[in-house]
Amino acid sequence: MPAAFAVVDRAYTDQQPGHFARPARELGYRLALDDKVDQRGVQGSVHGTLLVDGSPACPLMPDRLAQATTGLDDAAIRAPSDELTALISAREPYLLRLKESPNADGTVRFQCPAAGTSPSVTCPRFDRLHQRRPSRPAAVNLTDARQRAAHPAAKPRVLPPQPDLKTDQLPKICRQHTITLHPGDLGHLDKFRQDLAYLSPAWIGTYKPVRANTEGLNGRIKGHDLDLGDPKHRLAHGRVAQTILVALLIAVANDHFLDQWRQTHEPQDEPITPADTPQAPVEPFDGAPTAAQSRPPPAP
Repeated sequence: MPAAFAVVDRAYTDQQPGHFARPARELGYRLALDDKVDQRGVQGSVHGTLLVDGSPACPLMPDRLAQATTGLDDAAIRAPSDELTALISAREPYLLRLKESPNADGTVRFQCPAAGTSPSVTCPRFDRLHQRRPSRPAAVNLTDARQRAAHPAAKPRVLPPQPDLKTDQLPKICRQHTITLHPGDLGHLDKFRQDLAYLSPAWIGTYKPVRANTEGLNGRIKGHDLDLGDPKHRLAHGRVAQTILVALLIAVANDHFLDQWRQTHEPQDEPITPADTPQAPVEPFDGAPTAAQSRPPPAP
């Protein structure tokens, strides 16, 4: 089966990484997750990067952006305000960019947002440690250049000046252009890592439709027809017996769904009426044999 995004609820997010997140990624899935109230915001760090709602970010991300979701209740997450939407959008330039997709063992490389040919932030640390050789200027269409420069997204965010630190005092992400994350580098925090920025338009477009569809199916399976949630329909004891009974109920539910789909989408045959059916002549019967019935059979 093709593997795309695994969209799950918080019960899966809260599993130990070895129980869900890592096996799912080993199967080729990318993860779109939601977090509990006390798990939102800055969740930890690795190699100097911040893990902000599941996304590796520059350690100099402004605190107001990094903590934009800290302590927010579920109602605020389900219907983000204009202010929250603006803060989530302002996080994007500070997020590390994917340099290489995960390999077979789950190792993935991320690039500093100040590195590369199109940096999204201007960092004093990066400028001091990684002096770039000036390149030869190329011919530029001035009209196009002015239009690009006028667009807010075309202007890198300028990070504030930082105290002078020795190179060995800087975190790993500030000493080099990229960092490599191996499975287990984040420890228990690996369960929070996402492949889409939390509450970004891409995350909302992926997470919400799938969750709505899943909850709709859950409602039908636990509804009046089957009521999977009623223990009286699963009286056998033991995990194996319960698993088999649940599987049978799911199979029956799928058959119901397919039957309903067929009734809705497939053309139905026109009902046959007595007027459409050719009728053979019926002779009256009064109890006595007719002449044809009383005639003896022909000789062989």
